[in-house]
Amino acid sequence: MIGPERGDSARKVGRMIEDVEWAESAGMDTAWIPQVPSDFDALIAVALMGAKTQRIELGTAVVPLQAQHPIALARQALSAQAAASGRLVLGVGPSHHWIVRDMLGLPYDKPAALTRDYLEVLDSALRGPGDVDVENETYKVHNPLGIGPVGGPLPVMLAALGPVMLRIAGERADGTVLWLADERAVADHVVPRITKAAEEAGRPAPRIVAGIPVCLCKPSEVDAARERANRILGEAEVSPNYQRLLDTGNANNVGDLAAAGDENAIRARFQSFADAGVTDLSIRLLPIGDNRDELIASKRRTREVVAAIAAEFR
Repeated sequence: MIGPERGDSARKVGRMIEDVEWAESAGMDTAWIPQVPSDFDALIAVALMGAKTQRIELGTAVVPLQAQHPIALARQALSAQAAASGRLVLGVGPSHHWIVRDMLGLPYDKPAALTRDYLEVLDSALRGPGDVDVENETYKVHNPLGIGPVGGPLPVMLAALGPVMLRIAGERADGTVLWLADERAVADHVVPRITKAAEEAGRPAPRIVAGIPVCLCKPSEVDAARERANRILGEAEVSPNYQRLLDTGNANNVGDLAAAGDENAIRARFQSFADAGVTDLSIRLLPIGDNRDELIASKRRTREVVAAIAAEFR
C-alpha cells in the first residue's frame, strides 16, 4: 500500500513517487493506493505514479461508489489508466455508513442494490468509446463517451465483505479487495462464495486481495506492533460491515491480522494467507519506534524483507 498518508500536502506527492519507484525497483507486482476519505485522491495518485513508472500495476483500494456518478468515475478511471499506460486496476466499493451517510450526507439504505446498478453503468462506460445507454432502478443514463480503455479491458475489483456483495463481485467484477479478513474468513467465507458466483456467471477465477499490516521486529516487540496496529488502523472496526467480517474469522481486531515478527514469522503468515486462497497480499507497512528516525528505519527494514519474501512466492 502506498499513501495517501498524513502529512504536508506539498510533500505528499514526492513521498508517494519515491515509494512507488522503490516498489517497482524491488520487483513488487502491484502498488495499492487506498482512498482515505479525508486525503489525496487515489486515481490522481495513480496518474502521477503511472507517469513515473514503467511496469508495476497500480490499483485503487478502494474508490467509494456513492461519491460520484458512474460516468464521472469511468471518465476519471479511463484517464488515469491512459496515464498509467494501461496498468490501472480499479478497486471500488459501496463504502460504509459512517462515510457515506455521516460524512457525505448521502443515503446508505441499499448499498448492494446500488452497487449492482452502478456496476451496470460503469461496465458499459469502461468498454467505450461509444454511447452509454443503461436504464435500471437507480440510473437512467444516455451519455456519449469519447474515451476507452488503453492496452486492454480495465479490470474492476469490488470490495465485498458480506454474502450478497461477494455474489455481486463474482458475477460482475474481476475479484475482491479485502480488509480485516483473516485466513479463516478468506477460506471459509470469501473464497467459496465469490468463486461459486464467478463460475456460475462464466467468469474467470477471481482475484482475492487481502490487506494486512506487516512489521519486521524482534519476537519481544510483536505485542507492541499489534498494539500500534490497533491504535493507528483500528478506526474501521466500528463499521458493522467489518464487524460481521471479523465474526467469520478468528481475528478480533486489525492487530490480530498483522504479520509481525522476524523474517520467518512474516513468511509463515504470508504462506497461511496463500493457503487460504488469497491471490494478492496488499502490505500495509507497520513501522515501530520511539521517534521519526526509528520509524523510518523500521519501515525500510520491513519493506526490504517483504520484497525478498515476495520474490519467493513468484
